[in-house]
Amino acid sequence: MAGPSTIMPTHGEADPAAPRSRGTVARKRHRAARVGSGIAARSFHGTRAGAEHFICVEAPGKLGLEDQIGLVRERYAAARETLGLAPETAVFRRLFLSDTMNQAARVRESLLTVDPPGSPVAVSIVQQPPLPGAKIALFAYHVEGGGEFVKRRLSARHVLVERNGLGHLWSTRLCSGARGSSVSAAAQTRELFNDLIGTLAARGGTLRDHCVRTWVYLKDIDVFYQDMVDSRRELFAEQGMTGATHFIASTGIEGACAHRYDLVALDAYSILGLVPAQVSYLNDFDRLCPTKDYNVTFERGTRVAYADRAHLFISGTASIDRAGAVVHPGDTLRQLDHAIANIEALLRSGRAGLDDLMHLLVYLRDPTDFARV
Repeated sequence: MAGPSTIMPTHGEADPAAPRSRGTVARKRHRAARVGSGIAARSFHGTRAGAEHFICVEAPGKLGLEDQIGLVRERYAAARETLGLAPETAVFRRLFLSDTMNQAARVRESLLTVDPPGSPVAVSIVQQPPLPGAKIALFAYHVEGGGEFVKRRLSARHVLVERNGLGHLWSTRLCSGARGSSVSAAAQTRELFNDLIGTLAARGGTLRDHCVRTWVYLKDIDVFYQDMVDSRRELFAEQGMTGATHFIASTGIEGACAHRYDLVALDAYSILGLVPAQVSYLNDFDRLCPTKDYNVTFERGTRVAYADRAHLFISGTASIDRAGAVVHPGDTLRQLDHAIANIEALLRSGRAGLDDLMHLLVYLRDPTDFARV
């Protein structure tokens, strides 16, 4: 698989029974590097807007939590040193934990979540146990060169990165902090999207025109997925997003924040100042139907064009056919091949290929399939 990759045992949007993947592409002039043990990185160097770096760090499962946190921190520092990256170039980090309720507080005390002085970083923390058996893994995104950029923390949940006339809004750890079990997944979904909508509106943006990627995490996806889907569909329609317009590239997957009663959590990426001519939506109708055909509201992929590159955001993609039916049920490896072929078709529709992938995240429903995958 091209680019840094991480594998998680979970399941979700598009097909709860199949391996599924999602990735991001930045076209082109890229290079990959195995920086060291448990570290992988991939970089893109443009002609105008500088370089982007994607780093994945893993820890061996045989260590305890404290030692794994320390080792991930050391390996992350080694990766930055190898790539020549100052701490201030960090824009976004996602920490994957095996047990957020018992681990998140300790992780928040570590340097993995601390902002460099005067340079805030958007940090996502989600319960999605890294395979094969680690307690923590890290994905990090860094940007350098291409002119000055200014980072501002708007709140604990939102970081704005202003660069080349655009405002890149990273929204992480959106959750309701529910104090009891009476708040439904549907109500929590609406609350989290309303937080994002309000933050965008305060800066002249809208969910419809400026949000390009979401990650929706559900504590028990087999139980609460449909409630989230129904609530999101209603809210999107209120925001002017229907099957006749467009939706947002998204991953809906099993995952959890650190609050006992929260059923839904949300991360999002939006671009303030984005104009419609920069955006197109990806699909290959010979392989995949529009998601609206089975009453779900997300884009298969979204392409955002810039002067010297394009970002392709590929949504959660599974082993399904053009009617939305599961292909190769019970055969994990054939499902993986089919899911990757679907991703390749989506990339091709955006004038890219698998070699252009900057990072790829693979989810497994059954963790025992890890060794084969």
